[in-house]
Amino acid sequence: MVKKFTASQDQLKPDTRFNSLLVSKFINCLMYDGKKSVALSAFYRAMDIVRKQLPNEDPLNVFLAAVENVKPSIEVRSKRVGGATYQVPTPVNPRRQQALSIRWILEAVRGRKGRPVDRSLAEEFVAAFRREGAAMNKRENVHRMADANKAFSHFAW
Repeated sequence: MVKKFTASQDQLKPDTRFNSLLVSKFINCLMYDGKKSVALSAFYRAMDIVRKQLPNEDPLNVFLAAVENVKPSIEVRSKRVGGATYQVPTPVNPRRQQALSIRWILEAVRGRKGRPVDRSLAEEFVAAFRREGAAMNKRENVHRMADANKAFSHFAW
């Protein structure tokens, strides 16, 4: 039997300013066309803006709380049963929770047109920290869909 090759995942290095893996992952998701220095400076400028907007809060804690607040605990998945497709609520894996949270925050930031990305990032971090904003609305919609389809939860296998 031939031994199959399994690709190893590259180890992510924590960022230099906050020494956080989550910040590093967020910066990588923010990056366009491999321009990491641009994404890095935009993120750090956003953190400086957060520091000015919320002087009593640590910007890293605001960012971490924002990501945590946007994480969905449950989502709906399509399940085909007997010719019909049902939206079945299922719990979300912690890695997917984090990925969805980052993705939704960035979607919300990119949806805010007409201002620099660092200001949009800062505004979205503060909004998510306060449990409001477009990313939180997305999370609430996902939870509402799961709640509405609770009757089909017995299809989750």
